[in-house]
Amino acid sequence: MEMQELIAEINALAKKKKEEGLTDSEQKRQKELYAIYLKGFRAQMKQRLDNVDVTYPDGTVKSLKDAMKKK
Repeated sequence: MEMQELIAEINALAKKKKEEGLTDSEQKRQKELYAIYLKGFRAQMKQRLDNVDVTYPDGTVKSLKDAMKKK
């Protein structure tokens, strides 16, 4: 499922929950969609952070992962 479709379905269920409530199966589906969304979000965030470089004043460049290691 594409992220746009996933978000649209999550929003539709959230709106229905607010207006009239959800059935047990809809609540289960909502939890499943949230889990899928969070998994994708975390993977994207990890990938983004893995590609960040830190440039020090002396000109050296390290990846964020290496820069965060304790010395």
